[in-house]
Amino acid sequence: MTFAELLQKVRDYTEVGSSVLTDSILQSMIRDAEMRIFREVDADYTREYATANVNIGSPYLILPSSPATTATRTSIIVRAFLVFDTNQTPTTKEYLDKRDTTFIFEFNSTEATGVPKYYANWKEDTLIMAPAPDKQYKVQLSYIYSPDELSATNTETYVSKNAPDLLFNAVMVQAYEFLKGPMDMYKIYSDKYNVSIQSFALEQMGRRRRDEYTDGVPRVKIPAPSPNN
Repeated sequence: MTFAELLQKVRDYTEVGSSVLTDSILQSMIRDAEMRIFREVDADYTREYATANVNIGSPYLILPSSPATTATRTSIIVRAFLVFDTNQTPTTKEYLDKRDTTFIFEFNSTEATGVPKYYANWKEDTLIMAPAPDKQYKVQLSYIYSPDELSATNTETYVSKNAPDLLFNAVMVQAYEFLKGPMDMYKIYSDKYNVSIQSFALEQMGRRRRDEYTDGVPRVKIPAPSPNN
């Protein structure tokens, strides 16, 4: 389903024309619908992996750039943070636990170093680890990113092509919220959305035949300098 087809379908099903459901209003609904789907399902099409070597004594790791090209849709959510100790035979690996920054600050206040065990979000584009690395370690991130939105210039997306009913139902929920009724139609599309999002989630799980955090070849190299304060 293309952007133009979705706009027309929403207007046809709601029986509301473009004077009320303008292109800009529907664009906003589509953006909200896509973000809802993004938040509720860890889909394979938004999953990426990245590797880096963290520096001795530096607890910071800069996040990779989002593959998305739309400036307003570049958020990254880390799903797993893995550290490898190649000095051990065989190489050991350990998942870091996510904590808040207060915990990290208190942990690192002792100036202890070692194999990183915890991490937190430090800045929008930076993670902080505890303890700070006592030597160089290889790390791997598994993350999802907010993809480019469906628009007049980006006329098709993964969801619009592979789960058009899901996207349509999500937009219809937004439309009936905007139009303030009728409530029975709002409920119908809410129920349809709940069914279609579950189906989409199960489909994504079925595609994941290997460990979701460690499979695949990392495609992005990320730097690990100390950020400017």
